[in-house]
Amino acid sequence: MTRYVAAYTALLAVMVALDLLWLGVIAKPLYQSGIGHLMAAQPKVGVAVLFYLVYALGVLLFAVLPNAGAPWRQTLMSAALFGFFAYATYDLTNLATLREWPLLLSVIDITWGVVVSATAALAGHWALTWVTHRG
Repeated sequence: MTRYVAAYTALLAVMVALDLLWLGVIAKPLYQSGIGHLMAAQPKVGVAVLFYLVYALGVLLFAVLPNAGAPWRQTLMSAALFGFFAYATYDLTNLATLREWPLLLSVIDITWGVVVSATAALAGHWALTWVTHRG
């Protein structure tokens, strides 16, 4: 059980740190120019926390744990695909249903989903491997 908690914690920490940097600094102007009219003045922190907890669990269950003991590249690929499908679902739904949703923003956001999911999953994979071989 300790190794699963370690993997989840590492994955979650990396994902949140990267997403805060991405959303709060790097891509903030892009989102504001593309969908600023839809954005709340302040994010709903409780909902954001719930998203990170649930999404990290999904990456753990569908990318990290199935590839435990496998080369890290398998975890990377599984997580990248998980991120692609999850973010594509969100962005393509927005493209289909929301007026003036920017295509470029969707392409960038889906790419980000791949990157953040894969990177966070690697942290989880390495934590799982480290704890497993340590104990």
